[in-house]
Parts: sequence; structure tokens; C-alpha cells
Amino acid sequence: MTDQTNAGPGTESSAERVRALVAEMTLEEKLAQLVGYWEKDVAGRDVAPLAGSFDTGPGLEEFSRHGLGHLSRAYGTNPVDPVERARWLWDFQRRLVRETRLGIPALVHEECLTGLAAWRAATFPAPPSWGASFDPGLVERMGAAIGRSMRELGVHVGLAPVLDVVRDPRWGRVEECIAEDPYVVGVIGTAYVTGLQSTGVHATLKHFVGYSGSQAGRNFAPLHAGPRELADVFMVPFEMAVQAGVRSVMNSYTEIDGVPAAGDADLLTGVLRGRWGFDGTVLADYYSVAFLHLLHGVAADPADAAGQALAAGIDVELPTGDTFLGPLTKAVRSGAVDQALVDRALVRALTQKAELGLLDATFDDEPPAAVDLDDAEHRGLARQLAEESVVLLANDGTLPLRTGASVAVLGPNAAAAEALFGCYSFVNHVLPDHPGTPMGIEAPTVLDAVRAELAGTAVSHAAGCGVDDADTSGFAAARSAAEQADVAVVVVGDRAGLFGRGTVGEGCDRDDLELPGVQRQLVEEVLATGTPVVLVLLTGRPYAVGWALDRCAAVVQAFFPGEEGGPALAGVLSGRVNPSGRLPVSIPRSAGAQPYGYLHPALGGPGQVTNLDTTPARPFGFGLSYTTFRHDELAVAASAETAVGLTVSVRVTNAGDVAGADVVQLYGRDVVASVTRPVAQLLGFARVPLEPGESRVVELAVPPARLAFTGRDGVRVVEPGEVVVWVGRSCDDHEVEATVLLTGAVHPVPDGAPLTTRVVVS
Repeated sequence: MTDQTNAGPGTESSAERVRALVAEMTLEEKLAQLVGYWEKDVAGRDVAPLAGSFDTGPGLEEFSRHGLGHLSRAYGTNPVDPVERARWLWDFQRRLVRETRLGIPALVHEECLTGLAAWRAATFPAPPSWGASFDPGLVERMGAAIGRSMRELGVHVGLAPVLDVVRDPRWGRVEECIAEDPYVVGVIGTAYVTGLQSTGVHATLKHFVGYSGSQAGRNFAPLHAGPRELADVFMVPFEMAVQAGVRSVMNSYTEIDGVPAAGDADLLTGVLRGRWGFDGTVLADYYSVAFLHLLHGVAADPADAAGQALAAGIDVELPTGDTFLGPLTKAVRSGAVDQALVDRALVRALTQKAELGLLDATFDDEPPAAVDLDDAEHRGLARQLAEESVVLLANDGTLPLRTGASVAVLGPNAAAAEALFGCYSFVNHVLPDHPGTPMGIEAPTVLDAVRAELAGTAVSHAAGCGVDDADTSGFAAARSAAEQADVAVVVVGDRAGLFGRGTVGEGCDRDDLELPGVQRQLVEEVLATGTPVVLVLLTGRPYAVGWALDRCAAVVQAFFPGEEGGPALAGVLSGRVNPSGRLPVSIPRSAGAQPYGYLHPALGGPGQVTNLDTTPARPFGFGLSYTTFRHDELAVAASAETAVGLTVSVRVTNAGDVAGADVVQLYGRDVVASVTRPVAQLLGFARVPLEPGESRVVELAVPPARLAFTGRDGVRVVEPGEVVVWVGRSCDDHEVEATVLLTGAVHPVPDGAPLTTRVVVS
């Protein structure tokens, strides 16, 4: 790792040093540390909501004459050679050290949701694939690999992970989210945080809070959720990651009951800092401070917006200083905004720089002369995560493909490398505006991978149609190819993009949950040939594909599986890879059933009081395998105290003749409570690899906080009474079940109580 600090020994504590710095700084120098600078994309596009509404202002040298807090996306805005850009970055940092009065380098932040968002950097599976793997250890290793790449290039803060809980699959940013279960989001997201921060790079939690519950799945729309849903669903993953020591949090764009998150002191100060004890830095999501004035209408002007954001708890305005520079300078000098608010944010921002070693950094060393951002370690992790995350939704025995069977690989995503990646990948976030620029990484398409996997087997191809257009002229070629093959593999799904330029991604929301364009018609055409159809879904959200589950020979779901996703899918088709992914989100019955989540009370599901059924086509936690797993010998005490929690053990056996991995899922239901409770709630899980015939015992120690909920008085409690617990193949499969009586008094669960179920596999 390149040394960026050259820090020498010192006698002052960081806190003393920060206080001394604050005392000697001018107002201009203070505010310069609370903003970022973002170079305009050379293509002139808007890469954030309403970015074109803001004046780009002076160039970087003039902008940073008093210093600079953050440098926004130095690598991820344009396709730049990483070594050349690192050389530029070191030179810029040296200028700040040598030519500004205080000599403080900038903190460099970058997107890193599916890997460092830079040209030629490894691109991993999207977050729904992390959830589908149910493998926090692997996600932690991925986070560490991403962090090492970032450190090598002089990047200090990553704008990930996204801890928004999926509530409505119509929302475009579902492809950035991990799961519809807050506990899975918390465990997997915290693993990413731990991995990234183990390298000295700070993680940033996004988006605090409630963004994913926006009205009708529309980006930026208000959240209509009560305080109980906010506390028991949306906040849980953030609380878990704060307990794990995350150093940075980013606000949500949404508004909750009329109060935008960027100006909500109850959230950003009361909950985050007061209750949970977070002592890191709160970053404004791009332009969200200005949006208090421009979109939400709760601030009269930019200065008012800046004052409200500071008072609420925002410390740094990103990506630039549209409100925290000129408007805030005038407001502080006039007395409209208390300078103490500026100093409070400044202490936090400088403390973060101290933690990262930036207050002693000189950048007298040389930047890396060569970098490999996609080495064997990165690719190995990308391959393993892609393989573990593929979910088999249906199979009549056609998979694995029989040796020698001729295959037609059809569909718009069969030969499209970009279909393997999410919206915040460099491939789909930046390169569309730079036509002719090579991808920079190897990413075999599904077609390429199938041909390599089935070497010697006849493999034909026809696209059939596009992802999101009405052109059916390619149907005939697809029908012909299917008729001449033993099996048709039809690869359909999404193309990720920004603000309407994709079928999924930021600002790419949907009214329906049908496959985009004429893709369903293409599948129907191929089905009509009578050739067995293996439907492969390369998507960022779950679609309403219940119609295909019984009619197709097999259905395979992959959530943007990354640069090694093609070989992973080919391995599943051939049988080299035994699918072990489990659904992190329900496969919806219809768009009209949304918003839907498996964490619903009794009246949120099917029943005699409505003529419409909301039961999903496939439930949360579902996933088939090429082997069979059996769960038995469920053991739990008949009673337990409310203040103690539960310890549950179960035996899992691979009863088939193929090695595979099971995801042991422990669910619970509070039978009678003072408020309505979900019909099923995941209490813990464990991914368990097993050889044929092998058995292992999984013990899950469930803490009281996993059994708790927000009571009528707003306090998180565990109440006495019956709790049904079960283990099965999904949330609605009660393969083995027991009832436990919780005894004792109502137990208030304090803030800071452990939230994670301890798992031991023996």
C-alpha cells in the first residue's frame, strides 16, 4: 500500500489538535473544509438529480484556495487511466499541503457499491446478489478487496453500502439494496462495512432513512410510514452498522411526514448521535441541502437551507458547496446562522481527517507507478459471490443440461456484457456517455460463457428483441433457433442506467412489474415451439414472472452478477455449480400487490376479506438446489425469559448425492402481542456447505432485541407470551416447528443492546 500520510510522532491528541485548528481558522477556511468539489463530466451530462441547475463555479485551483474538505469522485466521473489520475491527485494534494495556509489535504471519496467505481476496476455482483448469497463472510472479504484498491489510489471514503430495506420493487434503486428483510440487510451490510474499514477506508451508510419506502416506488417521493415501521424496519440495519463502528452516514433524499431527512434533527442528531452514539461524520447526499429549498420547499433560500441542514446534523455538503460557501458565509456574518453550528460540523470533519491520517499527510511519497484493480483475488471473489448468489426458481429436471444437448442461447441480455452490472457500476454509470471507450475489464457474456462451458456442444444465438423497445422483427430468428435446438436458454431482464436511461437504476422506476419491452412476448414465442425453455433473468429487481414458473422447464434468477456472472450462470446451467442462492426479495405476484413484504401482519396477506391475493410467486428465502436438504431435530427450551432470548439448534443434512450449500433459516412469530406482528420474521440464518450425506448442527443464539418490537408507548420491548419458531426452505415453509413460552415481565430493550444472532455450526 502506498503511504499517503508520512505521519510523524506527535504529542497532541487528535481532539486537542482539531480544537487548536478550529480556533485559528477563518470563516472561509472553516467552510472550505465542509464542502466538496466535483469536476464536471467531460460529456456535460447531469450525473445527479438536477445537477444542471447548479453553477459549476470556479475551477478547482480557485475553489480550493482556502483549502478543501472533500474531492468528489476523482476517479469515477470520467474514464481516466488510474495511474495517470493518481499522479494528478498526488500533485493536487501536495499543492494543498504546500500552498494553502493550513496545509490540510482533501478527503477523497468515491462510489464503491459494486467495486471501486473507476475505469478498469473489478466490478462485483450488485447488492441483491449479496443478499441472495446469505454469506456475510464472503461480502466482508469483498469489501476488504475493494478497500485495498481504494487506499492504493488515495481514496479515503467509500459511498457505500446502501442499507435501504426493499419495500416496493417498482422503485428503481432496488438494484442497490440488499434485501427486503432488515436483519439480512444489517448483517450483510455490516459485513461490507467491516471489510472496507479494515483497510483504513471509511464506509458511508446510505440513505438514512426511509428512502426505499417512497410513495408508489417513485424516486424522491415522500415516505408514508409510522414511527413503528420506521423503527422496526427501516432503522434496524443502520443501528446494526453504527454498532459495528461505521464512520460515515449519508442522509436520505426523502421526507418523512413532511420533514425532509436532510433537515431532520430528530433523525440526524436525536436518533443517530443521541440514542445510538454515532460519533462520525454525516455527509449530505448530492445536492440534498439545496433541495431543502429547491424541491421540498421548507427553506426560503440557499442560506436558509444551509442553516437548517447544519442545525439538523449535516456536517459536509456534497458534491460541492452550493449552500455552504457563499450563502452560508453571508448568513453567519449576518448572525442568521450561529457560527457554533459551523464549528460543530468542522470538528467532526477534521476529526475524520485526523482518523484517516490526513492532518499529517505530506504526499511527499510517489503515487503508485502501476496498479491492478482487477487481479486474481478480485476475480476470484467476484466469481465466488456470483456463483453463490444465483437462485434457481423452478426446475422440472431439465437442469443441469444433459451432455451433448444442442442449445439455443436467445434473448436481449444473452450477448450483452453491460447486462451483468448495476447502475452504480462504472460500465453503466459513466461509459454510456463515452461511446467507443473500451469497458476496461473482462466480462464474458452469458453467450460467451455458455460456449466456453459447453465446449464441443452446438450453441446457436439470436437476440430476438431489445431490452426495452417494441421491435419484434427478431422473433422469427429466435423461433427458428429454438426449433433446431434441444434446449432454449432465453436470457432476459434489465439494462441499468440513470434517470430514465435504463429499465432499472436511480430514477428508473416502473408502473408495472412485467419484463420490459416485448421480452415476455419473446419468451411466449419460444415456448410455443415446444422446445424446453430455460429462462434466465438478469435483473436488478424482481419481476412478476409467475406465468413463467410453471410453463418454463427451468427459471434462473441472477441479480446483476458482475464481471464473473456469465461463467457463474453457465456453471449453473451445466451443473458445475450447484445453485445455492436464496431469494433476498419476494418474487411479486403483480404490481398491484405492491408494496409487499414478507414481514406483513395477518391482514397484509391473503384472506377472506379481499378478493385479491397478494401471495408472492416465490417467497422470501426460496431457492432450489440440485440436491435435497433435510432439517430435523429442532431443539429449543420450552420456556425462556424475556430478558434472555432464545437458543435454537437444528440439524441440516444433505440427503442427495451432490455437494451443495444450504441456507438454514430460523423464523419466528409472536402469537399475541400488544401491536400487530408479522406472520413470519427471520431471527437468524447460516450458510452451510455439505457433502452428500453429511449432517451438521446449527445453533442460533437469538438475543432479546431480535424478538423485540416497538410497543404502543414507543419503547422497544419483548413481551411475555407464546412465540412459534421454525426452520424451513423459505419464510412460509414450516419444515420443523416448536413453540416457546416467553416468561417474566415486559423487557425494555435499551439502545446499544446486541442485535445480531450468534451462529455456531458444528
